[in-house]
Formats: sequence, C-alpha cells, structure tokens
Amino acid sequence: MTALGFLYPGHFAEDDYPRIEQLLGGDIRVDLVHTDSGEGAHRADALRRTGEPERLAAGVDELRRAGVETVVWASTGGSFVYGWEGARDQVRALAQLAGMPASSTSFAFVHAVRELGAGRVAVGATYPAAVTSLFTDFLRAGGVEVTGVRAAGTATAAEAGAWGEEDVLTLARAADDPDAQAVLLPDTALHTAGYVPLLEKALSKPVLTANQVTVWEALRLTDRRVNAPELGSLFTREPVVQV
Repeated sequence: MTALGFLYPGHFAEDDYPRIEQLLGGDIRVDLVHTDSGEGAHRADALRRTGEPERLAAGVDELRRAGVETVVWASTGGSFVYGWEGARDQVRALAQLAGMPASSTSFAFVHAVRELGAGRVAVGATYPAAVTSLFTDFLRAGGVEVTGVRAAGTATAAEAGAWGEEDVLTLARAADDPDAQAVLLPDTALHTAGYVPLLEKALSKPVLTANQVTVWEALRLTDRRVNAPELGSLFTREPVVQV
C-alpha cells in the first residue's frame, strides 16, 4: 500500500480526492487533512496567509500518524503567491517538518508540464487577473511558456467550488490557445476530477487540473506510476522528462 498525504485548505473540492483514489485503484491510499483556509479569498494577501507555516504545521502530525510516505500542500494559490524561491522554501520547510518528501500544487504543475513535454501552455484560472498573473509568473520561472490566459475573476474559493461541469468546460475553452500544447486549470477549489476526459476531448490536447496534478505529484515523489486513463493524458503517457 502506497499512502499519499495531502494538506488541503478548507472545504471546497476535497471530494475530488476520494474520487481520484477510486480511479487510481489498486494499492494507493489518499489521506487528506484540512488546514485553515482563513477567509478563502482570491487575493494575494489572503492566499499568503493560507500558506503560512503554522497553518501547514497544524496538519502534519495527523498525516504522519496516518503513515503517509509523502506530503503535498494541495493549494496552488497558497504556494505560487510566494514566488518561485518562496514556494521552494515553503516546500523545504514542510519536508523538514514532516520528515518525508514534500511538494505543492504549484510545483506539481511545472513538473507535470515537463512530463508531457509541453513547453507552451494556456492558463484558465478562476482567480482575478492580478492573482492569475502571479501564477503565470511562477510558470515562466519554471521554464514554461504561457501563450494564453483567461482569468474568470471569482472572488473566493467557495465561489469556484460551486462551479459545475459546464462552467469548467467554458473556462477551459476560453483559455485555450492554438499555440498551447496543454491547458492548465490551477485552482484546487475547482471540481475537475470527473471532467478531465471530457475537457481533453473538447480541446484535443492534454488538460492539467489542480487536484489531478497534486495527486500525480505525490505519486511522483514515491516513484509510483499509475495508468489511469480517466484521469487524462498525464496518467497515460510515458514519461518525457524525469524531474
């Protein structure tokens, strides 16, 4: 049994995780611990508070007692708002505290893009434009070219968490760019686990979503590879680059 640990802020799209666990099948367990999301606002200052060390530390002991092998901070906004170096420091501190390999959703996106060999991507974010630009800055710092951006402008994670299939599909289509080799949907508050095949069929290219790449990142840290077509191209392709 491979046990994967996740620190998830608040209660928005956490039901994506048991769904992904089911789709992975076999001997993989997903353990989720909720952290304090504060006001859940899509503002840089609020997102920074979400990722403060004491908020993350509060859930680490529970994951350690559960016997997980790795821990991923399941928040895109709560990591990329610190910038590349700040997010790296955040992950290093988390790994040291947990005593196991650690990462975050923001780094998961960069690693997943490299895995697919997709040098150019489009971004469809639920966030306001100012916050979305911080995510695209993060991607560029990781060597990813961003060819198109769509910022939906939701004010809170709760608002994004209420979106359904058609809302997600509309965002992905609006974000897509002919030059992009993949489309990224970066909010872990957005339900996407059941929509990836639909999104990829509609856009005719890989689609990377926040909760999908977060679980993939945890598997990467444990050197596990799982073929799960219902989770999209990321879970079916042979690796392009090992990171």
